[in-house]
Amino acid sequence: MALIPSQVLRVAILLSYFSIICHYKALDMPAHQTYGGSWKFLTFIDLVIQAMFFGLCVLIDLSSLLTKGGDSREQERQLRKLIGLRDWMMAVLAFPVGAFVVFTFWTLYLYDRELVYPKLLDNFIPQWLNHGMHTTVLPFIIIEMRTTHHRYPSRQWGLAAVCCFGIGYILWTCWVHQVTGVWVYPVLERISHLARLVFFTVMTAFICVFYQLGEILNNYIWSHTGQRRVIVYINKH
Repeated sequence: MALIPSQVLRVAILLSYFSIICHYKALDMPAHQTYGGSWKFLTFIDLVIQAMFFGLCVLIDLSSLLTKGGDSREQERQLRKLIGLRDWMMAVLAFPVGAFVVFTFWTLYLYDRELVYPKLLDNFIPQWLNHGMHTTVLPFIIIEMRTTHHRYPSRQWGLAAVCCFGIGYILWTCWVHQVTGVWVYPVLERISHLARLVFFTVMTAFICVFYQLGEILNNYIWSHTGQRRVIVYINKH
C-alpha cells in the first residue's frame, strides 16, 4: 500500500501549481506589461497545462468516488471520456512540454544564463519560485506516471499533435516579435536568421523526442508493475 494515496498527491500537486501561478502573476515584472503578457513565455503556458492536467486528474478521482457502486452507464461513459482526455493530455502536453521546459531551461541556464534567464530576474523571482516553474514540474509528472497507467495514442497521431503544439508556439513567438520588435528569449536576439530557423527546428525535434521518451517510460513502468503483480499473485496462490 502506498504511503500517501495517489489522490492526495494529486490534490497537493494541483494546489502547489495554483500557488506558483498566483505568485508568478503577482510579480511586478516589466515583461508582464508588454504585448502577450505572461502568455508569451513557454514556462507559464506549461504551468497552465500542468494545472489543467492535475485538475482533470482530481476531477476524475472525485467522479470515480461519487459514481463508485453505481450502475449508471451514462456516468461510466462520461468518466471514460474524462480518462481518455487525461491520458491524451499526459501523452501530448503534460509530459513532453514539461520535460522540454525543464531540460532546455537548465541546459541553457548552465551554459549561459543570460541566454534564457538574465541575472536581472533574480530581483523579481525568488529561487523557490524559479524551481517551482523549472524544476519540480518533471518529478511531479513522473509521480503521476508512476501512480497511474496512461494509455498513449498511436505514435503517429501523438507526434503530429506534439508537432502542432511546437509549431504553434513558434508562430506565436514570431508574431510577438513582429508586433513588439523584441524576441521573447534573449538567445533569439543573438543569433542570425538561419541559426534561428535551425534553433526552432531542433527544439521541435526535441519535444518530439520527449514525447517518445514519455511513451517508453510509461510502458517500462507499467510492464514491470504488471510483472510484479503477476508474481505476487502466483506467490499468494
